[in-house]
Amino acid sequence: MPESDLALLTRAAWSAAETATRYIGGTMNVRHKAADGSPVTDADMAVNAVLEELLRSARPDYGWLSEESADDPARLGAERVFIVDPIDGTRSFIEGSDSWAHSLAVAQDGEITAAVVFLPMRERFYSAALGEGTRLNDATVHASGVATLETAQVLATKPSMQPDHWRSPMPELQRSHRPSIAYRLGLVAEGRFDAMLTLRPSWEWDIAAGALLLSEAGAMISDRSGQPIRFNAPHPKHDGVVAANPALHGEILGRLRQAP
Repeated sequence: MPESDLALLTRAAWSAAETATRYIGGTMNVRHKAADGSPVTDADMAVNAVLEELLRSARPDYGWLSEESADDPARLGAERVFIVDPIDGTRSFIEGSDSWAHSLAVAQDGEITAAVVFLPMRERFYSAALGEGTRLNDATVHASGVATLETAQVLATKPSMQPDHWRSPMPELQRSHRPSIAYRLGLVAEGRFDAMLTLRPSWEWDIAAGALLLSEAGAMISDRSGQPIRFNAPHPKHDGVVAANPALHGEILGRLRQAP
């Protein structure tokens, strides 16, 4: 029987971890991207190369979209596309923290069909396939049922809580943060946190895998205005992310002040 996309992503994530962890404690050659000043290391590029070789040799007809590869417009004509962040949370990786992840997904016709988010230093392996639920390591997980912001634990950056983003009165919620967006989405999918939001434009490689983890765990994900996110867009960047169970998702959108 042919290897499923999820099995392939799982195998690739383990190979990515083997590559990334070899750089820990050694020379990383940190530099900053001209486009946005974000850091990139030799580890990011090495993991990207390993993933591209493994995944594209197994599925040569799939398109490719990665944070660390030049964008190839040919992906827009492919039926299925790999969407990859080799190391999500590069700053955390550089600092020696353990909250970075490998984020791997397959999109078909704008929808994510298989996804893996792997945090090797935390031994947390999230996985999902369309219609098959979400798993953390060996256990099926589900989003929480908390329905009000005042009782919710929310993953959000401080800028997202500025008063100009919210209708009055400002919600009084319990805010936390993690450096990896993919990890934040996984934490909502497993029910450890009730919601995640970022109001900044978000790249697809940060959110693609997490989107399926959420939907298969019973949660919803949209942009900040409530629009569904369709993946493999010509410009693969979307207007923020709101993720939570359906009731809480609706409450967040209702209390957010929409951008002009």
